[in-house]
Amino acid sequence: MTDLVTRFAPSPTGHLHLGHAHSALFGWTAARRGGGRFLLRIEDIDPNRCRPEFERDLIEDLAWLGLSWDGPVRRQSDHLDEYRVALARLRDAGVVYPCFCTRKDIAAEIARAGAAPHGPDGPLYPGTCRHLPEAIRAARIAAGEGWAMRLDVAEAMRRTGPLRWHDRAKGWQAATPEQLGDVVLARKDTPTSYHLSVTLDDHLQGVTLVTRGEDLFFATHTHRLLQELLGLEPPDYHHHGLLRNAAGERLAKRDRAQSLRSLRAEGVEPQAVRALAGFPD
Repeated sequence: MTDLVTRFAPSPTGHLHLGHAHSALFGWTAARRGGGRFLLRIEDIDPNRCRPEFERDLIEDLAWLGLSWDGPVRRQSDHLDEYRVALARLRDAGVVYPCFCTRKDIAAEIARAGAAPHGPDGPLYPGTCRHLPEAIRAARIAAGEGWAMRLDVAEAMRRTGPLRWHDRAKGWQAATPEQLGDVVLARKDTPTSYHLSVTLDDHLQGVTLVTRGEDLFFATHTHRLLQELLGLEPPDYHHHGLLRNAAGERLAKRDRAQSLRSLRAEGVEPQAVRALAGFPD
């Protein structure tokens, strides 16, 4: 065995499709060929969309596909206190702030400004709540307003200085988290978001190589900043290509991409599905 540790971390918000199979097989193959360990993590922090039946089905689908994992499955919903502690550290460091804007508020602010900085996913948060006086923040929270805790990227980068991270396909990258702007790290009723939980989980699970889709390449810049703020050792990364449909669009749950369960129901064998996912035996 080596020190190599990879992982697959799906959200139980629907059934797995071929794109998920490709991602899982990518990490599993890297670990098995490298004599390392492969972990399974369930990212179930969204109580409105995550379902236990989807978790049950995805575990069954992965096993049917021939994948095995090392150690117990980690469920994010079992570790909310760990995310609260990390968020408190960031709050004490003065690099996060409460934002009271709704999506409608943000769209209206961008429209009033006539333009807004754009990132890879569209317009960035314009910073409406970034400099609210502390007394006003406290009063609005005490009044029961909804809020999201955002990362103050400019302040955080001022604290950390220049950073970099390593992608095995593209080499060393200068961290530019400003591309995603002041991302949300938690909400009033949920003590974490994807960015915070995945960064902390990979550290706590000892992941040394994060294998994930190229659509998350820009998120890694933000995660590198969070690692530095929390004193976490950064892993290596490999952002693999995405499976796409005949129209060139990446497979996604929201587009009802054909699920592994439907392929199973049609009598397709695991070896054939592995081949469709880009990993023929």
